[in-house]
Amino acid sequence: MADTPRWQGPQRRIGLTGGIATGKSSAGHWLAAGAGLPVLDADQYAREALAPGSLGAKAVLERYGAAVLDHPGAIPGAGAAPLGVKRSALGRIVFNDPAERLWLEQLIHPLVRARFDQELAAGADAPVLVLMVPLLFEAGLTGLCSEVWLVDCDEEQQLQRLIARDHCSEAEARARIAAQWPLARKRALADALVSNRGEAGQWIGTLQDLLAKGSPEALRPGGTTKS
Repeated sequence: MADTPRWQGPQRRIGLTGGIATGKSSAGHWLAAGAGLPVLDADQYAREALAPGSLGAKAVLERYGAAVLDHPGAIPGAGAAPLGVKRSALGRIVFNDPAERLWLEQLIHPLVRARFDQELAAGADAPVLVLMVPLLFEAGLTGLCSEVWLVDCDEEQQLQRLIARDHCSEAEARARIAAQWPLARKRALADALVSNRGEAGQWIGTLQDLLAKGSPEALRPGGTTKS
């Protein structure tokens, strides 16, 4: 179990995380649609932070110019549509350059954290909230959560799933995976593991069991529950 303090308030706050392409988003969708829980999605907030015309998009376009422009032929000016960022092009830059990735994180993370603070305040009366954050450990956000669940798979599965999902090369996939903490490091810090090593949807039973435990303390009878 991690030594990082967890949220101690009356609300149950489930931090849902995982490595890229481990199945975190599928688990989050089930918790929202299948279990009816409010899910605060960091990826959604990051997309909003780079929405056309946003301050985030303007900062990215000022730094990288036409290389990341969603529609390279677009011409700014009165009456023109707001300029957007092509996320795939931005990803190729930041996943291959740690300095540029750090710059982007320093731009985006405060914006995402501000949205989380807003949504947590708005959902203060909900008995359970899910915070779905890919970089939960890396960004130091575990203190927002009463417990942390890691959607997990084998590293080779992660690599092959990412290649298939994003139609990228093995080298590109490895660079994206390397931009996050290794799964082995995250496993040691999580309160519970949700295995996504088998057939699609087999992890639903694990999520149901974890929800049925009802409280963060039930996950820690002298140690973490690893499912």
